[in-house]
Amino acid sequence: MSTRELQDELVRLRRQLHAEPEVGLDLPRTQEKVLAALDGLPLEVTTGSGLSSITAVLRGARPGPTVLLRADMDALPVTEQTGVDYASRIDGRMHACGHDLHTAMLVGAARLLAERRAELTGDVVLMFQPGEEGCDGAGKMISEGVLKASGAHPVAAYGMHVQAARHDLGTVTTRRGPLMAGGDLLRVTVRGAGGHGSTPHRAKDPIAPACEMVGALQALVARTVDPFETVVLTVGSFHSGDAGNVIPGEAVFDGSLRWFSAPSRDAVWDGIAAVCNGIAAAHGVEVDVDLTEYVRATINDDAEAEFATQVAADAHGDRFSWLERPVTGGEDFSRVLEQVPGAFIFLGACPPDRDPATAPDNHSPFAVFDDSVLADGAALYAELAIRRLARSQP
Repeated sequence: MSTRELQDELVRLRRQLHAEPEVGLDLPRTQEKVLAALDGLPLEVTTGSGLSSITAVLRGARPGPTVLLRADMDALPVTEQTGVDYASRIDGRMHACGHDLHTAMLVGAARLLAERRAELTGDVVLMFQPGEEGCDGAGKMISEGVLKASGAHPVAAYGMHVQAARHDLGTVTTRRGPLMAGGDLLRVTVRGAGGHGSTPHRAKDPIAPACEMVGALQALVARTVDPFETVVLTVGSFHSGDAGNVIPGEAVFDGSLRWFSAPSRDAVWDGIAAVCNGIAAAHGVEVDVDLTEYVRATINDDAEAEFATQVAADAHGDRFSWLERPVTGGEDFSRVLEQVPGAFIFLGACPPDRDPATAPDNHSPFAVFDDSVLADGAALYAELAIRRLARSQP
């Protein structure tokens, strides 16, 4: 298959996926489209039992180790406002993070790898994952055995993510070590005793201590974490009461914590509990502090990041650059990288008529990703697997 034919095929698939986005772990129509696109290739295909995942194993011509390539398939609960002719036909759902491109690129990689099967000394696992957006789809696929799919634990794993902004079209970036933040969700519930607004001394107002907690948490990070560590604590939701002259019985606020170092995260977790319990005790109210792990930090293996950048530089020349700082967004490919040495890579997909510095970013209802990166992304996926298997040989 020529590059042009592959590009045209991947554009058709990507736009079909984009027009019918699905959210979460259950993606039946997406799964059906991907299975149809893989049909006829020499793959051992299995589907998930608890989620609409697809695991496809390509056996090389000769025995050897296993390399894993991953693409996420789910969309976001966003109403698309791009105006493109292949826009989402499903209200309130949009591929606003480019997962439709990732899926199409991995299908393209499957085609390229199948054509070059005779060169492969080892196996390639293709991991098509639902539920990246907050559902821990990677963790669930690991529980269902994706890392054992070929019969051998992978020696390396690679993932890719397109960017609608910040990076020029076709540029490839990554970094050694911490790449994307871990994330946790915070919910604090303050319980007092309601009463009339004219007699606050006869009630236990939960709003005042809850507000104190929010203010105190803003200072917590700066006084808990090494200034050279990056931790972001944000309170984004605060709810209490229904009327201006009524003291409510409860106040609830929600926030998120982003981090790159587990010890720093643990220190802030302990501090949040101490601050909220102390303020609650001072006001004579009760408080529940719930912290839930959302996603782990994405940490690239240094050697695999170096290898991936060499492959990208060979393929893309001066379009590759090292990323100076990590990104505070999260990614559940971190679950794979905790168990397999590997690397995660960013691929610029900002349309050439837009300024990457001001273009709508991933997750925006106006985010647009340029299809021209599809064949390049598929080729990069395939080359990573081919060259990594070759490198493992004596």
